[in-house]
Amino acid sequence: MSKYIVSKPAFTLSLLHPKYWGVWLMFGLLALLVNVLPYTLILKTGRALGAFSKRFAKKRVHIATRNFELAFPEKSQEAIKQLVDENLKNTGAALVETGIAWFWPTWRLKRIVVGKDIQILLDHDKNGKGVLFCCVHALNLEITARGIAVLGLPGYGVYRPHKNPAYEFIQYRGRTRNGNKLIYRRDLKRMIKILRQGHRLFYLPDQDYGHNKSVFVPFFAVEDACTTTGTSILAYTSHCAIVPGSGFRNADGKYDIIANQSVEKHYPQKDEVAAAAYMNQYIEAIIMRAPEQWMWIHKRFKSNPDSSLNHQRYL
Repeated sequence: MSKYIVSKPAFTLSLLHPKYWGVWLMFGLLALLVNVLPYTLILKTGRALGAFSKRFAKKRVHIATRNFELAFPEKSQEAIKQLVDENLKNTGAALVETGIAWFWPTWRLKRIVVGKDIQILLDHDKNGKGVLFCCVHALNLEITARGIAVLGLPGYGVYRPHKNPAYEFIQYRGRTRNGNKLIYRRDLKRMIKILRQGHRLFYLPDQDYGHNKSVFVPFFAVEDACTTTGTSILAYTSHCAIVPGSGFRNADGKYDIIANQSVEKHYPQKDEVAAAAYMNQYIEAIIMRAPEQWMWIHKRFKSNPDSSLNHQRYL
């Protein structure tokens, strides 16, 4: 058996050791919160936690501010401050949204998930075509992943198991509901295999993963943003469809799942630099549907072509 196989963790009595009680308590309270309170109050609670976090999460505030400044140099400091404030509120909401995704029954989740434009995915599914579903790190990503499965289109999520066995026991079950499966993030061969077999692979090419297997291409106003070449590697070797998409919370508090185009026809698969730049244009367009709901607290522009200058943009 491959060392990369991700298997469902079994429950053992060792998981009840006192050193794991904090994890059980944390997720127990989260599960109770999201299942007892009405949805509107759940969301308000999460956003309030995010707003409160600004008082002590100074480092994250600085990172988000610098990201907005780098990506949108034309925006005023007041406009950036408003975006940062809203982004932090949505970061707090991400906590309760994870609870919703992991602990809500399917019938309840169906009430807030909207397949706004997923016909492309349905067509590829009908034709047995493998799909590299290129999502973004929207703060409600957990709901998006399960929401796709609830809409009848489960897939494989790229996954890194948690080191804490109690956390991993809960996380695995939360992320495999409604038919979703997990694949280890370094198991490239299996990713290619499942795409060739006609399955969907949830892939997130929007963050800075470091110099390895990356190129430097434009992303928003940053001309040399470190961008993974994983998309082109997977697409070229599997001959799959490439569908950019994501889910965002709309003004009514529901989650619109949008995947309205298949871009492999003109995707420059054999040119890693051109392919990364090509995909970044679509990633930008997806993020701009609701920029305040993307993960700006991550150092998206930390890597520099000269590695000795890494993180200089955040000083």
